[in-house]
Amino acid sequence: MTDKFDKTPADEPPADLAVNKGTIPPEKIKAIPVRHWGRWISGVLVVAVLGTIVYAFAQGDINWSTVGDFIFDDRIISGAVNTVIISVLSMLIGLVLGVVFAVMRLSKNPVTGAVAWLYIWFFRGTPVYVQLLLWFNLALIFPILNVGFYKDEMVDVMTPFVVALLGLGLNEGAYMAEIVRAGIQSVDEGQTEASHALGMSTGKTMRRVVLPQAMRVIVPPTGNEFINLLKTSSLVSAIQYTDLLRAATNIGSTSFAIMEMLLVASVWYLALTSVFSVGQYYVERYYARGSLRQLPATPWQKVKANMLSLTSHNRGV
Repeated sequence: MTDKFDKTPADEPPADLAVNKGTIPPEKIKAIPVRHWGRWISGVLVVAVLGTIVYAFAQGDINWSTVGDFIFDDRIISGAVNTVIISVLSMLIGLVLGVVFAVMRLSKNPVTGAVAWLYIWFFRGTPVYVQLLLWFNLALIFPILNVGFYKDEMVDVMTPFVVALLGLGLNEGAYMAEIVRAGIQSVDEGQTEASHALGMSTGKTMRRVVLPQAMRVIVPPTGNEFINLLKTSSLVSAIQYTDLLRAATNIGSTSFAIMEMLLVASVWYLALTSVFSVGQYYVERYYARGSLRQLPATPWQKVKANMLSLTSHNRGV
């Protein structure tokens, strides 16, 4: 009689498997990547469209040698410098006004809150081009500027530089006020309460506690606003301020190379915005230290990592 615990031949593993168990490594899995044909097709189409545009401009009635001759012209460089100066100064005015009116907007005082709201409402609700023209023609309403200790004709006071500075700076202050307000509100109220419990005043709490923490929220849109301001500054050519665009159009009107000079201005605007975009990246990276566990790699670090990966891959092959 067979015991129920006896093994039958069917219960035993095959002889070859029993012998070779643990001695033969498993076969490597051959992973076949999925072919994304849609990506290749879309990439080819995009390259074809870009190539068509480049070919059309290359074959168009454009004197590219004129573009190269005037790209570093003294008048163009002077206009580019004026564009950077008016943009930086207007942004500084916008930052100061933005902080002031953001604090006023958040104040519990109904008067200061209403004044801040009216300022933001007007300068955000009207085009900056209209505001520039209003400042430029202010002498039509007030021929003489008389503030008690200073008196002069308005046309002598409101020079193109002053008009550009006021128009761009006041307009930018309205947008920066909303950006700063959003940054301040992103800081937990417990930080303010703890500062007051330690005996810090409201102003000192804002300077030492709230604003430093709000900077990581304020900086990214501020960089975008400055780049946008740099391009918007081209509107000051309408009030006879010699910026980059006006310098290019002046040369184009005398040399009859209108399109060529517009291309020169476009190249300079692209170069300026690219430089400031790189600066914006590093400023954002600096203020992100307290919110990210690991900072994003810089462009140079990404290039080095890609070069090292290519080198290691070639050595492995």
